[in-house]
Amino acid sequence: MEHQELLSGLIRLHVLHHAAEGDLYGHWMIAELAHHGYKISAGTLYPMLHALERKGYLESRTERAGCSHRRIYRATPYGVAALKMAKEKVRELFREVEPGNAGA
Repeated sequence: MEHQELLSGLIRLHVLHHAAEGDLYGHWMIAELAHHGYKISAGTLYPMLHALERKGYLESRTERAGCSHRRIYRATPYGVAALKMAKEKVRELFREVEPGNAGA
């Protein structure tokens, strides 16, 4: 993905947003991100999910999905608090970079 380094933070926030709304799993998240124009592979997303879990933003459990198992992720209270803070920072940045909002 072009500009991966810049967009990876936005992807993490997008993941955290959905994980705060409810359960998610990797393939669903890949499709959701694609819906928003992000092309992300399982080889990129799953390490990101694992890192967010290691850092305490997400928790996971394993569920049976047909003949296989699926790891389900959800935001922790720490993750929800981080998302709230990040949303405030995104709003602040948006006000700065969006034309017509200078000084707002």
